Amino acid sequence: MEKLISKYFVPGKTFSIDEYIADGGYQAIRTVFEKLDSASLIETVKKSNLRGLGGAGFPCGIKWSFVPQNTGKPVYLVVNADEGEPGTFKDKYIISHVPHLLIEGIMIAAFANNVHKAFIYIRGEYTRPYQALVKAVNEAYEKGYLGKNIFGKGFGLDIVVHRGAGAYICGEETGLLESLEGKQGRPRLKPPFPAVVGLFGCPTVINNVETLSYLPFIINRGAEWFASLGSDKNGGMRLFSVSGHVKKPGVYELPLGIPLREIIYTYAGGIRDDRRLKAVVPGGLSAAILKADEIDVGMDFDQLRAKQTMAGSAGVIVMDEKTCMVRSLLVTMRFYAHESCGQCSPCREGTGWVHRILERIASGGGKSKDLENLSDICSFMGGTTICALADGAAMPLRSYPQKFKEEFEYFIRHGKSMIEQGEEVSA
Repeated sequence: MEKLISKYFVPGKTFSIDEYIADGGYQAIRTVFEKLDSASLIETVKKSNLRGLGGAGFPCGIKWSFVPQNTGKPVYLVVNADEGEPGTFKDKYIISHVPHLLIEGIMIAAFANNVHKAFIYIRGEYTRPYQALVKAVNEAYEKGYLGKNIFGKGFGLDIVVHRGAGAYICGEETGLLESLEGKQGRPRLKPPFPAVVGLFGCPTVINNVETLSYLPFIINRGAEWFASLGSDKNGGMRLFSVSGHVKKPGVYELPLGIPLREIIYTYAGGIRDDRRLKAVVPGGLSAAILKADEIDVGMDFDQLRAKQTMAGSAGVIVMDEKTCMVRSLLVTMRFYAHESCGQCSPCREGTGWVHRILERIASGGGKSKDLENLSDICSFMGGTTICALADGAAMPLRSYPQKFKEEFEYFIRHGKSMIEQGEEVSA
């Protein structure tokens, strides 16, 4: 299968600007300058069926078309490189190995939206990726690929690299904007949406690293070609972060719509120690869990939504038969309780309350009403807050006890794990 982005994932290597150019890099932006205007570029991206690959899956070209022009205010581009979703590590690979691909994608998006200043908001813990990115941006300036009058075409663009401070909530686009403005990273009420009132009150385009990194391929090889790689309304390839109990964890670049079973058993080598598969999180920790008999599903935004879960950030977390689902949910909810910004009471109180109940169950103090209480709390969390963190917490909170009810009931009754006691779990 042809590799696009992942062909650059050479261990220990970051492609310099000259190496990237020698491989055809920065040709796409030259094509844009010479042959396209803003409107035709946006139409090209629409035809490609490129979706937002940070998690939301919103069609990229349509998102761009919402940005108002001629408002008298500058339009900004903000790149979301705050990769904080547990189980997801693909943006780190792009930034570490081929930062110039991202820079070229930023240039294309900037031209499409009449942007002359872009900000890359990168996760604070990504020290080496940050260093690689800053070096690449400096290389682009030194070669005249950033700054004023790029390639003599009259178009200017500046890029600012900004490090976050380790808050998951700043991966939410409006929380990111607040942090970028120097304020506490708390999500904003919407509307107005960032496309209209974004960074510093100006129209703002917000895209994920991976989304932007596919733009040069779309320009070089055509929208129809890119659309044909994926499934219906889900164009192109995607980087799947596969972790957990597989023989070959890693990042795999595969077409959108590929069966989950194929990712696990063909590319990731199957379950380690040849154990049985028990469960899979298909799209980062926020996604509802799937049981072993539910993995014959296409890995795109629409097919997974039909299964009442989500593609999210494409973080595939695989769990084998020895995994205790009570303890797995406890770890999940500990994360959400810690990362809630505290602005909305259903999220602040709900995640903390759920975490305390699960901790008590895992310590052997479960009560008969615990599952009912967890379900009730969950019903008040989803759809009641400013951002989607509570919704993200509600999906695993709802799905783990539903799909592994016998395990949860056993732990509550006996004060210990069904799996650790060697008990068989019913299919």
